[in-house]
Amino acid sequence: MAGERAASATVSAASEGKAPRTDRGRKTLRAILDAAAIEFGERGFHETSISGITRRAGVALGSFYTYFDSKDAVFRALVRDMSDQVRDHVTPHIRAAPDQIAAERAGLHSFIEFVRGHKEIYRIIDEAEFVDPDSFRAHYATTADRIAQRLQAAAARGDVRGDVQGNTAEVYAWAIMGMNVFLGLRYGVWNEDVSPDAVADTVAQLLARGIAG
Repeated sequence: MAGERAASATVSAASEGKAPRTDRGRKTLRAILDAAAIEFGERGFHETSISGITRRAGVALGSFYTYFDSKDAVFRALVRDMSDQVRDHVTPHIRAAPDQIAAERAGLHSFIEFVRGHKEIYRIIDEAEFVDPDSFRAHYATTADRIAQRLQAAAARGDVRGDVQGNTAEVYAWAIMGMNVFLGLRYGVWNEDVSPDAVADTVAQLLARGIAG
């Protein structure tokens, strides 16, 4: 299921009307996206070139224009692609958890693990605020929506407080996402001196008990 979603996301990443129709085309598109992630992550948007992306991907320059109209187009696609990769990585762990606190713990744990292997995601998403604000906003809005939906479902099951609905669920969702984003930055990008288990356990206790004396 996750593999099917990932393949579908890769196809839809191409510019309008340029989706690949063959397995070879999908592999080429995937190679371009993976190379773009490294180039944008290392050099930033303005210093990255299309020729640099294609050289790293090991494809002809013309192959780039088979799937993308411009550097801006591949950057927008990359933001969506990385957002989808995070979703596809953490979702199975969340769904396997026995209750909602455990699910939020599993989500953070798997996110930190993902970030440690894809540190470039922070530079790319941060640059999107200025390069493509719509993609930047969509990345966070869709993530928060997913969290809010699972919190409301958890409230209906009795896993969390019954008032975690509507605006309350939205506020909680953005708060949880905010914690995860900065914990990923601290313990996934800046330094790996604390295990994901230790970080996730601490946050799970915070969610379950709060910080009141």
